[in-house]
Amino acid sequence: MNTTIYDVAREAGVSMATVSRVVNGNPNVKPATRKKVLDAIERLGYRPNAVARGLASKKTTTVGVIIPDISSIFFAELARGIEDIATMYKYNIILSNSDQNKEKEIHLINTLLEKQVDGILFMGGEITSEHVEEFKRSPVPVVLAATLDENKEIPSVNIDYHQAAFDAVTELFEAGHKRVGMVSGSLEDPVNGYQKFSGYKRACEEHGQGFDEKLVAVGDYTYDSGIEAVQELRKLDTPPTAIFAGTDEMALGVIHGLQDDGIKVPEEVEVIGFDNTRLATMVRPTLTTVVQPMYDIGAVSMRLLTKYMNKEDVQDEVVELPHRLEYRDSTSF
Repeated sequence: MNTTIYDVAREAGVSMATVSRVVNGNPNVKPATRKKVLDAIERLGYRPNAVARGLASKKTTTVGVIIPDISSIFFAELARGIEDIATMYKYNIILSNSDQNKEKEIHLINTLLEKQVDGILFMGGEITSEHVEEFKRSPVPVVLAATLDENKEIPSVNIDYHQAAFDAVTELFEAGHKRVGMVSGSLEDPVNGYQKFSGYKRACEEHGQGFDEKLVAVGDYTYDSGIEAVQELRKLDTPPTAIFAGTDEMALGVIHGLQDDGIKVPEEVEVIGFDNTRLATMVRPTLTTVVQPMYDIGAVSMRLLTKYMNKEDVQDEVVELPHRLEYRDSTSF
């Protein structure tokens, strides 16, 4: 049988209200009484019932976090930022893996609400009208992290993905390249796909190359798709002399695909990635990449959620963090 608060009260010779005050850190308990209660808790191995406490306070101090792929280095770093701030504000986390599947995402939202979480942090791909409807119906606040709601109806934390891609591709043109290719994520994905693609396209149009759809290969964010994409680009009559990849993992595939064909990086083809994950320093040559502050996005999104959960004043519902380019050995500039 589980030890109850009644058992602790009887063992310590105090009321259940006194035990409750001790467990919840209420200072209005005499030191001697507090010691008696804590000694009884230790002897009996009592664990407070979080569900019961949640029912009483109407708060579970639990946050639901929905992540597309917890095995991804990118999302793992985001989760770390979330966890650190959650711990600071004394919230527990329920972590769910959605596989970026819409039906599963909707199911997880409702499952977390059934578990009486106090708030939800959501990371995913395309935010559909169905997602927005679920978020708006939610009785608890929802914040998006590294995920775009094009209509900006849902609070979110991101960087300017379009501008970041534009800045990276501009660097390649200004380094003298005439044909710059792109390995993109799915163009239906508003972050890793469309926003970065649109930044690439704008850079092409503004720097004299003009947009050529043949120079864009679409991958699925994985290393293998980066290898396949660069093989596709190398088959062109005039292949690109520089390649911008929408994620670091695809960029690694690009570098290794080039090396497999005897192409030297950066001497013959320069490569830029996106995210600045640990992978960027694991490949040789090390990867020049756009720095997306993953940990900070996770931390800031969790802090924003705590403000909503605690009914604090929120000045900016849509937060945009700065980005920059980290220069390494996959480029010559």
